[in-house]
Amino acid sequence: MSRLLDGRARSAQRILWSLILGLFLGGLLTHLSEAFLPESPVRDFFTTSVSASIGPFYLNLVAVAITLGPLAVTVNVLTLVGIGMVALVARTWI
Repeated sequence: MSRLLDGRARSAQRILWSLILGLFLGGLLTHLSEAFLPESPVRDFFTTSVSASIGPFYLNLVAVAITLGPLAVTVNVLTLVGIGMVALVARTWI
């Protein structure tokens, strides 16, 4: 039974790391395409993004006040390409 749980935890961990590294790779691809591609509809297609944000969250205790946020995620076509590349490499090598 513990083998089944370990496999699920490893799978969830792989998905989380693939998502995080894919977002970073997609951000790098976006910045590179903005720097090196000329102004064109193709560049606009690849670099137009959608953003979602949550927060800020406030926690005010007597001795400590903490503010967390806002947390934002920006997604475009190159971000999805980066996530797909990392997921493919993780599935192939790991």
